[in-house]
Parts: sequence; C-alpha cells; structure tokens
Amino acid sequence: MTQISHYLSLMRFDKPIGWLLLMWPTLLALWIASAGQPSAKFFWIFSLGVIVMRSAGCVINDIADRNFDPLVERTQSRPIAAGQVSVRAALLLFVGLGVIALGLLLLLPMRVWPWSIPAVIVTIAYPFMKRFIQAPQLVLGIAFSFGIPMVYVACDHPFDLVFWLLVLSNFLWVLVYDTAYAMSDREDDLTIGVKSSAIYLGEHDRTVIGLLQVVVLLIWLSIMWLLELSPTFLFSLLLMAGLFVYQQWLLRHRERQACFQVFLNNAWVGGLLWVGLLTAF
Repeated sequence: MTQISHYLSLMRFDKPIGWLLLMWPTLLALWIASAGQPSAKFFWIFSLGVIVMRSAGCVINDIADRNFDPLVERTQSRPIAAGQVSVRAALLLFVGLGVIALGLLLLLPMRVWPWSIPAVIVTIAYPFMKRFIQAPQLVLGIAFSFGIPMVYVACDHPFDLVFWLLVLSNFLWVLVYDTAYAMSDREDDLTIGVKSSAIYLGEHDRTVIGLLQVVVLLIWLSIMWLLELSPTFLFSLLLMAGLFVYQQWLLRHRERQACFQVFLNNAWVGGLLWVGLLTAF
C-alpha cells in the first residue's frame, strides 16, 4: 500500500489542480462544439482522458527533473527525488498510463486519432523545454490546449472563429497562471539554472499577467457575442474579472506562497466559465 501511495503521489492524485486546469478548457470546448448538449459518452471519455494524460505528464516531468527536484525545497519530497520510486518504475507507469489513454482514444471516432500524436509529443517535450527556451510556458500553453481541437473533431464541428478564439484564450490563460506559478519558483530556478517566463519578464511580470488577463476577458466577451449566449453568462465573466483583480492583489509583493496561491485560484476561473456555459445556451 505504501508503494501505491508513492505512485499516486507521482501522478499528483493528491493535487487535483493540474487536471482541473486541463479539464476546464476541454469541457468548455465540448459544450460549445455541441451547442450545450454534449453526449455523455464524450463527456466521460474526455474527462477520464484528461486525468490520465495529466498523470502521465506529471510522471514524465518528474523523470525529466530528477536531477533538479532534490535541489528545490518544494520538490524534494517528490517520489523520484526522494528515492521512493525508481526511474525504471516511473517509466513503466508512464507506459501503463499511455496504454489506458490509448484505450480511451480508441473509443473516439477515428478522425480524432491522428490528433493524439502531436498531443503526446508536446506532453513529453514540455518538461525538457525549461532547459532550452526562455519561456517554456509557451509550450505548456500548447499542451494544455490540445483537448480543444480533439473535442471539436470528435463532435465533427468545423474550426470556426469561435474555435480559434477558444484556443487563443486558453493559450493566454495558461501563460497567466503558469507565469504566476513560475514566480513562486523564480529564486530556485535561478539557482539551478533553468528558464521560465517569470525570469524572462523580470519586473514586468505582473504587468504582462494583467494585460493577458484583460485580453482573455475580452476574448470571452467576443465568444459570448458570437455564440449569442444568454446574458447570464456575463455574470460568470464579472466573477472571473473579480478573481483576476484578486490575483493581481495577491501578486503585489511577489511573495512565494501568494504567487502559488494565484496559480491555485485559477481553478475557480475555469470552473466559473463552465458553470456559466451550463445555463447560457
């Protein structure tokens, strides 16, 4: 049982924030692509797929960071860094999760299958990007947006203007919350020599996050207008704007724990949008 708990920890089952941030854009796309009437089959397949792929992403991330995590206080207790799970066992777990993901994929229409290839490639590549590019969050933005085209293809919905706005809004939103996350790790990242958007932006971090938050809100206002959603959706956007203001307040001193709290708070942002869509069609 102890070893199982280590595997669950490796997959971050005790920290649902990751799969929530991946789940919300996928469900938003599902509701929009199906005009508010998604099939139960697609709902469960994509929901389970999000959890499995997020778990796989965490495993490959810890394998990639096995030499860095022991040097950072926040990550020293991760199973591989703490020696609780071997790299070989972690790789086997990753393969096992991949098999489960493949099984779920095969339940979807064949036209969706080719989209899984770039999704897996980006998932595997992302953990290594912090060594090579100044803002690896750009790659995470792509990885966390792949559920959107897969949903649209599954629903046989064309890639229209709303689709592209949905992808753009999610990509920018990922930059918002993962830059805040990177701000909480900035000192550690500088010490061990890895890159992040927080390091790249420096003192302009809060300003850029604020501008991106405004753009995300404007994009969702555009989506609301294009889809002719019910005015009740505007209430969700107002609450979302309030959360963004609160996040800016948390970031004011760039304190480590406050920056991490901003990251966690974004789970409510996505949840508000989804709840708004439930009554907006």
